[in-house]
Amino acid sequence: MDDTSATAKVQAAASLPLISLFELSKLELPAAFRAVAEKSAAQAKDACEKARAAAESASDLIEETYAVAAKGAVDYNLKVFAAARANVYAAFDFTNEIVNVTSLAQAVELSTAHVRTQFQAVTEQTRELATAAQKLGSDTAQPIKTGIAKAFSNSQK
Repeated sequence: MDDTSATAKVQAAASLPLISLFELSKLELPAAFRAVAEKSAAQAKDACEKARAAAESASDLIEETYAVAAKGAVDYNLKVFAAARANVYAAFDFTNEIVNVTSLAQAVELSTAHVRTQFQAVTEQTRELATAAQKLGSDTAQPIKTGIAKAFSNSQK
């Protein structure tokens, strides 16, 4: 492009009438353009409303999941502390009994009985804790499953 044609284009553009920004609102738009613009605005508003509703739903889901997980963790920790307390009491009881032993045979018998009892207790405690952990996992996952199912059902509509 040479300088003369560029200069001519600039001069032609400068000769066009200038429209003030305040006068743009007074321009008449074709009805088809206006209808498309209104439809686009309505669709954007609808999309924003759906996004807001989805964000609120996700926030509620997170709150519910956190509350269930926190309650389950507290319940699980209470079971852990109860098991630890029972084991400590058993150890103290065993110590009190072993101190009063008068023969090696009594010590072996008492020790064997204590080990057997503790093995049974720990087995039961482990089973209870595994059940509690399973319940914690399923209870925590339930709000998520429900929320996902609800989201899929809403998206199918």
